[in-house]
Amino acid sequence: MESGDNVDATRVGQRVIVDPVIRSLRKAGGIENVYLGSDCDGAFADYVCVPSVNAYAIDSTFTAPELASFPCSYSAAENMITRAAVREGDTVLVTGASGGVGSAAVQLAKRRGAHVIALAAGAKAAQVSQLGASQVLARDTDIMAALGVESVDVVIDVVGGRQFGALLNVLKRGGRYAVAGAIDGALVNLDLRTVYLKDLRLLGCTIPDPDVFGNLLRYIEAGEIKPVVAKTYPLSAIAQAQGDFLEKRHTGKLVLIPVVHTSSHAESIASEKSGATLK
Repeated sequence: MESGDNVDATRVGQRVIVDPVIRSLRKAGGIENVYLGSDCDGAFADYVCVPSVNAYAIDSTFTAPELASFPCSYSAAENMITRAAVREGDTVLVTGASGGVGSAAVQLAKRRGAHVIALAAGAKAAQVSQLGASQVLARDTDIMAALGVESVDVVIDVVGGRQFGALLNVLKRGGRYAVAGAIDGALVNLDLRTVYLKDLRLLGCTIPDPDVFGNLLRYIEAGEIKPVVAKTYPLSAIAQAQGDFLEKRHTGKLVLIPVVHTSSHAESIASEKSGATLK
């Protein structure tokens, strides 16, 4: 492990967790925000180089695979929850609640004192309940019948698709809908009258606000949230990991562990921390 120019040499060997949103990458036309592993290479690798500001020092007893499960999914979930201004006493409906982002959203909404209702596969209901959901509905449930019109303050959605109209209908007047995924389909039916007559706020969420990752780090160090690691794989088994991910039989995260090439303890930790997860 080495540090670049103008980086304090004492950072070498430091245990870190990486914010995947790189806010200082210069491209034609100016500075752009990019996601590590999506807009630039480095997520599925033994080694990775990131700006010093993205490598947050962390003091935690969690293992490297557990820490690797946090950055992408939890920052996406916390960003939605922050933008939707989830607060104590809110009723929050989380779709895709057994996935990486969804399981994170359940915990993070519960952390703020919300009453959490989750949509997830029936076989995963017990695990989602343990994360903080007060009620778990099967993902194909008729949510209008189950919850009633105007029963929810906030919807945290990573699914979209067929349930979209019902998600807006169960929102109370002045409700907030935050979305960061469309795994059931990107094209939806929208009745604009539902939006304006109910004074709804529809929030698209991709690049987290700058303070989101720092807040997430505080929650981790304080033990207020926990990792949900379904399985780990060596980086050489990435094809198997991708196959398991597509089958969606897991709850939480699948974590890839890179090969440690050095004998130095400090360098071994640094290499291990560059592991990646499947979202």
